[in-house]
Amino acid sequence: MLVFILFNWVGGDPAYILAGKMSNPEQIANIRTQLGIDQPYYVQLWIFIKQIVTFDFGSSWSTGEKVSSIIGSRLGPSLTVLIPLTILETFIAIALALGVAYVRGSLTDRMVMVACTVGMSVSILVYIIVFQYFFAYKLGLFPVQGWGDSLSENLLHYSILPIIILLAVGIAPTLRLFRTFILDEINQDYVRTARAKGMKEGRIMWVHVLRNASIPIITYVMSNLPALLIGAFLVERFFSIPGIGREVILAVERSDFPVIKAITVYVAAATMVFNLLTDLMYQAVDPRVQLK
Repeated sequence: MLVFILFNWVGGDPAYILAGKMSNPEQIANIRTQLGIDQPYYVQLWIFIKQIVTFDFGSSWSTGEKVSSIIGSRLGPSLTVLIPLTILETFIAIALALGVAYVRGSLTDRMVMVACTVGMSVSILVYIIVFQYFFAYKLGLFPVQGWGDSLSENLLHYSILPIIILLAVGIAPTLRLFRTFILDEINQDYVRTARAKGMKEGRIMWVHVLRNASIPIITYVMSNLPALLIGAFLVERFFSIPGIGREVILAVERSDFPVIKAITVYVAAATMVFNLLTDLMYQAVDPRVQLK
């Protein structure tokens, strides 16, 4: 409903955009008829609801390509970047969070937190420009931009620098958050009991503390996955990666409502699916469930 209202009252008339600067009223009226936006709002809303139920959003207003084909072709490049990114960021953040939590209050802990604060204060645009200039343009270690046809080429060649940039941007807030989760568990009674029994600190941290802290960690990671598809649009735009985020920006620029609403619905559906998967994963990691 929000997407429909925003598009119809704020988004402007796509007929003027598609017709071009040299258009006349008759051309604009014909385009409005072809797109169906000359119908009353309640008719357009009913069509929108049917499209949501059937997951059939018709064709793009700007290219004429089936929206399902557009989404399918853009999903692969986005996942090529986001799956390795999520895996690396999660495991690196967990390992670092356990380390700084183990030496909590020390100079190392403070220095890491200061570095995280500085890293979070830098815009992603700065990371993109600096990394592209030094690592791609000056040193020639990675391509400045582009995308290939094969998965291996994209994964091992084109996606490495975008992954590094997104990792540099995301690791600081993730590390701070995971550290908080782990410190919350370290202060629990079961940790003091384990120490009183003579259990080694490494086993306490990696087995007991991490297992209990994994519940909010899983919630954070799973809830972020759908948003990452669109959240990486700047990297996709600068590196010419034909992904979902870049497609959203192009659709907004063209007022391509079928693509916008399709991606919105798909992300909403993915959010519900990942929330369900999160609940199911709780059953596997929650020690309280295992004890019952």
